[in-house]
Amino acid sequence: MTERPTFDELFAGCTRSAVHLEMRDMYTPDDPVYLDWQAGVHIDAVERWREWYDLVVATVERGVEMRRARIVSEPITDFIRHEYDLTAELNIAAGEQVRWLSRREASDLALPGNDFWVFDDRLVRFGHFSGDGAYLFQEITEEPAVVRLCVSAFESVWDRAVDHKDYRPA
Repeated sequence: MTERPTFDELFAGCTRSAVHLEMRDMYTPDDPVYLDWQAGVHIDAVERWREWYDLVVATVERGVEMRRARIVSEPITDFIRHEYDLTAELNIAAGEQVRWLSRREASDLALPGNDFWVFDDRLVRFGHFSGDGAYLFQEITEEPAVVRLCVSAFESVWDRAVDHKDYRPA
């Protein structure tokens, strides 16, 4: 694919499953929601992330299973604590399933070098970030070997990870 589809377009074309593997300890350090959270401002996650919440709700209502796994260093960073604090109110309330895996439990897993989404086990969207977590660009592929790698990596993490309701970050 040469075009850069939006998340709306990727999810609209999805019919069965969308899985996301996050492996970084910091994302978008200048995100206003994160900065407010750091400053102690009460966050209404659904209102602050309304477009995402509505997209997930609509996708799940169409019968698409959405799963997100996060590999995290422990003790967790402030940014991961922010994600953890908002997960139940935002991701899970919208219909995503979320699990967490300590990085020390992932050492023997074969993982791609970048975070990714896999849509319907046929298309991968890699997210590329700078060292400090700033979003750079996306890369889309339908290359079968890459799709298989990402599906396998995600399922390996998912099988070991702890459900959000049971995870207690260190």
